Amino acid sequence: MSRYLLDTNILVFLVTGEADEVHKDVRLIIDDYNSHLAASSVSFAELIQLHRIGKIRLKKQGINEAIETLIHTIGVQLVPFTDKHINTLANLETIDGHNDPFDHAIIAHAITDRYTLISSDSKFKHYKDQNLNFVFNKR
Repeated sequence: MSRYLLDTNILVFLVTGEADEVHKDVRLIIDDYNSHLAASSVSFAELIQLHRIGKIRLKKQGINEAIETLIHTIGVQLVPFTDKHINTLANLETIDGHNDPFDHAIIAHAITDRYTLISSDSKFKHYKDQNLNFVFNKR
């Protein structure tokens, strides 16, 4: 079984009805019953924040329903961000121009727990030399 950590942007595409933003190769991973799909608690916190500030709009559902859909319908496991992830985050060498603290925490989570991270953020590829396994969602 392959283990994947979904970045916040993938979660957004799944709950806003923007499924066409998920590349067919990534869609195959998500739809494969042999794929273990997870998302960091950091991504869920970011999703809530994006909804609060109006950066994402949910179709006919509130944020609680969107989270329920991710967990119970799509089958995304919410995995907690803990002290071991903080340790990796503290030692993560960030790249110039990449200042998003949510991204750094999600990358640290994937590295620590040896998940393959799926994201549409091309900056993530620069962390492969720090043991990040990465699948790029080509939009």
